[in-house]
Amino acid sequence: MKKALLLATYLLFTHPALADNTKELGAAGLLSGSNKVDLPEVILSVGEPLGGPWELKSGTYYEVEITADGSGEIGLDISAFSRAVWIDEIVIEGLEIRPYGVESIEFDDAGTMEIGFIAVKPGRYIIRIPGSTGESQKLEVEIK
Repeated sequence: MKKALLLATYLLFTHPALADNTKELGAAGLLSGSNKVDLPEVILSVGEPLGGPWELKSGTYYEVEITADGSGEIGLDISAFSRAVWIDEIVIEGLEIRPYGVESIEFDDAGTMEIGFIAVKPGRYIIRIPGSTGESQKLEVEIK
């Protein structure tokens, strides 16, 4: 019995097919580096267009930097969009936030935030500066 236990332990830790190779493995699936796409930066500036449109593919991981130039207090309504994606994280000055969903974001001063997300639900969505009516004050998003 001792010999069998010794042999099993030896095989578990030395046999290539059974050995722990996790140090060699990287991220898999949706969060793997090969699945990441960087979107063009969104610049928030009073009276300036938001950019876009974005055409996204469901199941793809995206990162976008949103930068405010400090020309005014500017927010974005992202409520419908945030329900169509899975937000992995929001990074602000090195602080990582992992939200369930986000209704809106707002910049009181100049700064940058990075949002990482996976596009999930196909459809058309609008990211808009609240209270604005101009066509350039929105960013159209289509998830295919």
